Amino acid sequence: MSTFDDRETAFENKFIHDEELAFRAEARCNRLLGLWAAQLLGKSGDSADAYAREVVKADFQEAGHEDVVRKLASDLTGKADPDAIRARRAELLVEARGQVLLEG
Repeated sequence: MSTFDDRETAFENKFIHDEELAFRAEARCNRLLGLWAAQLLGKSGDSADAYAREVVKADFQEAGHEDVVRKLASDLTGKADPDAIRARRAELLVEARGQVLLEG
């Protein structure tokens, strides 16, 4: 293999790795967001975990995170508006990225 081929392979591997980390961070963020919402809804234990899984699944409806925001805004009517949900999501995304990076 030439040096160029080695570099190309290295860049491809880094891209794959970065995309995998980003996906895991997004999923972790959605889980944390679901647990936060579950708390606002008065859920705990297994019920909160089940709700968090629903939130993670909601993210697969369309590209981006607005599908999750819509679900939570609907579920949290009177408790949190879409802007508050987006703000909390931004905070939790930072936390989720840190957790995923620490896990390696």
